Amino acid sequence: MTTAAAGSPRTYQVRTYGCQMNVHDSERISGLLEDAGYVRAAEADDQPDVVVFNTCAVRENADNRLYGNLGHLRPVKAKHPGMQIAVGGCLAQKDRGDIVRKAPWVDVVFGTHNIGSLPALLDRARHNAAAEVEILESLEVFPSTLPTRRESTYAGWVSISVGCNNTCTFCIVPSLRGKEKDRRPGDILSEVRALVDSGVLEVTLLGQNVNSYGVEFGDRYAFGKLLRACGDIDGLERVRFTSPHPKDFTDDVIAAMAETPNVCHSLHMPLQSGSDDVLRAMRRSYRSERYLGIISKVRAAMPDAAITTDIIVGFPGETEADFVRTLDVVREARFSSAFTFQYSKRPGTPAATMDGQLPKQVVQERYERLIACVEEITWAENKKLVGETVEVLVAVGEGRKDERTGRMSGRARDGRLVHFATGELAGQIRPGDIVHTVVTYAAPHHLNADGAPLAHRRTRAGDAAEAGQVPRTPGVLLGLPTIGAPAPSPAPIGGCAAH
Repeated sequence: MTTAAAGSPRTYQVRTYGCQMNVHDSERISGLLEDAGYVRAAEADDQPDVVVFNTCAVRENADNRLYGNLGHLRPVKAKHPGMQIAVGGCLAQKDRGDIVRKAPWVDVVFGTHNIGSLPALLDRARHNAAAEVEILESLEVFPSTLPTRRESTYAGWVSISVGCNNTCTFCIVPSLRGKEKDRRPGDILSEVRALVDSGVLEVTLLGQNVNSYGVEFGDRYAFGKLLRACGDIDGLERVRFTSPHPKDFTDDVIAAMAETPNVCHSLHMPLQSGSDDVLRAMRRSYRSERYLGIISKVRAAMPDAAITTDIIVGFPGETEADFVRTLDVVREARFSSAFTFQYSKRPGTPAATMDGQLPKQVVQERYERLIACVEEITWAENKKLVGETVEVLVAVGEGRKDERTGRMSGRARDGRLVHFATGELAGQIRPGDIVHTVVTYAAPHHLNADGAPLAHRRTRAGDAAEAGQVPRTPGVLLGLPTIGAPAPSPAPIGGCAAH
């Protein structure tokens, strides 16, 4: 028995936690399910036929959050026979069969290396009326060969590598995502072209460590070459990438950023700590002088570059002097934004068993001082842009107060969030369109532009957004992608569907 009416396609929801890699993996999960005949459930539907949790093992309390949400679904599933629950992602890769032991109403557990198995595992669990747990130790197929249902008409993630060869003592990602695997440049560029052909204007090249791209085929300059190749793609207006590692940052990448017109002058480069002693304990193979030297070179080549970062406060053994050094580096670097974290133990990482674990109150006090320092700097940097004209790619969901204020929101080329008034163009500007406007006010985390836009350009991405369409890239990354909902698949006739 299923919750879907006889002959009707089964519905699904994907609930995502964690980083950009997980967000992009969820797009692949959606693409796989739709290729298998599933239909996305409405946002308000609290009884989809399949709920997929794509989990994170890095964020604090990730396991508590998962099991809490699974607990909420237990009575819903009990009332709707045939409903299925699947758990994938990094926490699934880590906890494996423990998930079914703790939550026996879960139907499928799959890992980071075998996303493509999900439709078959769901079918098998239904047929056998038993949980299916499948965790692979290494990558089955490169994830970008899987069909993908993109969430945005105007911006797309493109994975250039998966996995990580670094051994940072606070990070569990390498054990969950595996060693770095690089895609061939031709495959990457084919996917980028397919997205652009569907109307996408902005692409973000994605990897755990994007600037080590090429390690598998022995070309340390491969990432800079890839950026330049993206510059040759007609219709691609913005190229971003995340996240680079300072140890692998080479001058040719700075030159490629400065000399390739569609590569945005924005750089997210994790610092983690300004103390060389803490960086050494973190096993981060650079020091603060090297980090600041990269920033100096970036700003010399691109004075308008916006640089963002990640910082961890309260790493084991961090002294007050170490923390003050982090504040010093933050002041010298002049970040436009920073993602700040309080250190918390991650079982399975070397840092979890280190001496010198700091009391919560010490970490909290330092965290608050860091936030105050960062906001003082980001506000001062943003104020420099008041009166400047910015190009905004109009977005969905960036401005939580837009409906109340009558504004729309989007990102400038440097990545800053801009809330802008629409003036006489109200109702004509769509997500995916391009607007030029003048900054009138600056806050620590955003800019406002309260005058009428200077210009508005309608785009194919805006046309698709207006029509309610999303790009779908097929598994074979050649030719044009399709847009919109897939054709309905025939209902399986008994037993397991073949895949």
